[in-house]
Amino acid sequence: MIKRFDRIAIELPKPDHPDPNAAAAVQELLGGRFGEMSTLNTYMFQSFGFRQKKKLKPFYDLICSISGEEFGHVELVSHTINLMLVDTTFPADPDQTPMREGKDKRNSYHFIDTDQTAKPFDSMGAPWTGDYVFKSGNLVQDLLHNFFLEIGARTHKMRVYEMTDHPVAREMIGYLLVRGGVHINAYAKALEVLTGVDMTKMVPVPNVSNRKFDAARKWEDAGEHRRLYTFSDQDYKDIIHIWKGTHPEDGSPLEVIQGAPKGAPVPDLPEVPETFAPGISQEDFLKISKRLQRLAGM
Repeated sequence: MIKRFDRIAIELPKPDHPDPNAAAAVQELLGGRFGEMSTLNTYMFQSFGFRQKKKLKPFYDLICSISGEEFGHVELVSHTINLMLVDTTFPADPDQTPMREGKDKRNSYHFIDTDQTAKPFDSMGAPWTGDYVFKSGNLVQDLLHNFFLEIGARTHKMRVYEMTDHPVAREMIGYLLVRGGVHINAYAKALEVLTGVDMTKMVPVPNVSNRKFDAARKWEDAGEHRRLYTFSDQDYKDIIHIWKGTHPEDGSPLEVIQGAPKGAPVPDLPEVPETFAPGISQEDFLKISKRLQRLAGM
């Protein structure tokens, strides 16, 4: 089961301008082959089908805890896309073509299929597919795949970072570069425990430090590159048998945190009358409020 909080991983800046074409590129980090939907569902189904959980508990705990974090990453990328689309169109009479900006944008699905919000598709509008989920049942093979998957995700984040300077996208990508780096190193350490092969000698891949990115450097300075969260109040404690020692890049001590990061408020999206969302007028709101008060006996 997942215990959900009305928070997102980090605070996202309030957008000062829309950038729907950049939002289309960010969609790749959500619904592409190496996007957060793929990491979430791969680790989730690996945890569901994990064999010999008691004998191999540290590895089971690792996959479970990282899958918990990936749910939050899906959420964070989605809110980033949502904020990058705010104010692309304008409220007006339908005959004034208030959604005219949508027809020339990179991904028209944001304007036709949704109310200018994220959906699990890639930068070209192709829907995310369960074919991207990998689960062989062989623990070494699964961990190798996860190591590779996180490296691919990191590469795509670095490239999208270089495609846009939108402050919301940069803030999100900087954070996820650091957290994804944690996952890469965690799977590398797990493989070393299993096989004796020191995979950490390969990182970072690509051979570029996260500190090259302004939006990532501050999270490393805050120590987020050396912390692995359990994303559970009481369970998955045995990741401490894998996530231990020092960070392979800077030698700082690694730390397991029981629970989840504090998080930040979830953005409250404004209405978009031109897409008929949410479709609740001020008059409707007053009626709903009175109905709720009556049902509560107030």
